[in-house]
Formats: sequence, structure tokens, C-alpha cells
Amino acid sequence: MTQESEYWNHNVHYQPLILAAVPPGCGAALDVGCGDGMLAAKLAGRCGQVTGIDLDRRMIALARERCAATGSAATFVRADFLAYPFKDASFDFTCANTALHHMDFAAALAKMARVLRPGGRLAVVGLADNGSLTDWVIGAAGIPADRYYKLTRGEGSAGAPVKAPGQTWAQARAAALRALPGVRYRRHLLSRYSLVWDKPG
Repeated sequence: MTQESEYWNHNVHYQPLILAAVPPGCGAALDVGCGDGMLAAKLAGRCGQVTGIDLDRRMIALARERCAATGSAATFVRADFLAYPFKDASFDFTCANTALHHMDFAAALAKMARVLRPGGRLAVVGLADNGSLTDWVIGAAGIPADRYYKLTRGEGSAGAPVKAPGQTWAQARAAALRALPGVRYRRHLLSRYSLVWDKPG
């Protein structure tokens, strides 16, 4: 891959949030819905072992190509995350960047938590639908930032499958709190929210 594979979009914009959540001394990390491997390649610089999983054949091929070109040590699995037999308590860090709305959201969170070792951390960046006037107001506040970034950085994509969220911001927060008691939920500009959760040790 060339430098042209490094592009900007809303998902890429929030990769630093996920990278900042990586726990110190992280041994094994799992990137759920890894897409073209951009995030997994960056995780490989912070974690001893990185596994990316995605159902899309083309995305997995791009992820393998990216990591081979950059020398990043990451392993990629083409499979359905919810069906794949990861062992319980096998990762120190699990993450997903705008991928969980492509699957059963609550089931995906539960599995991400289950495969975490005690004391491990989960980090998610997600997408949701507006369901209230407040949602629309917050969304409108992000429009100037969106235009600025697109003008100064452009916007690119690897062509990953796109799907509507299917749940509102409030529904996503409520489902996350049910699945992960004590999870830290935060709404962001550029139509994203984040979840960070530490598994009890």
C-alpha cells in the first residue's frame, strides 16, 4: 500500500480515542469489524499481539495487504464475530470503530466483554440515529467541524459496507449500560459516541 491508503473520515478521526484507551502493557488486542486494517496496524505498535476480525472478504484482503506493507504484526480473520469461537478471557483490549451497528449490538458488547481478561478494557466508537430535538441540535453543532475537516483534509474511504445505525443515541446508551454496568458513555461531534469500560479484575 502507498501513503494514499492513509485517508481521513469520521471513523479515522476517532481512532486516536481508541488508541488512547489501550491499557498499559497490553498483550493481546482484538479489533472487531477491523475493515481495511488501518486501526489494527496502529494498535500493533502498542500491543504485543493484534487480531482483526471482519466478515467482508475485500476488507480482510486490504487489511492483510496494509499490514504486510507496513510491517505491522497483526493477524486477520474473515468471520462473523458473534459466531467465531474466541476463547473467553483471551484479550487485554477489545475495540470496535463504527462496526457494532452492523450486528446485534447488545450481543456484540457482551461478547467483547466476555473475551476480555479480568482487568482488561473495552473501547467502542459508535454511530446512532437522531431521536430527539436535543440529538438534532448536537448534530447541527458538528456541521462546521465536519466542513472544516473535509476542506482541510479531504475525505476518503476504503469502501467498507455501509449500514444505517438502527438505534438512537439514547437507545445505544441504555443498551450499553445494561450490557456493561459502569460503562463510560460520551457523545461526540461528527456523529459519533464512545464507550470505555474496564472489566472488573
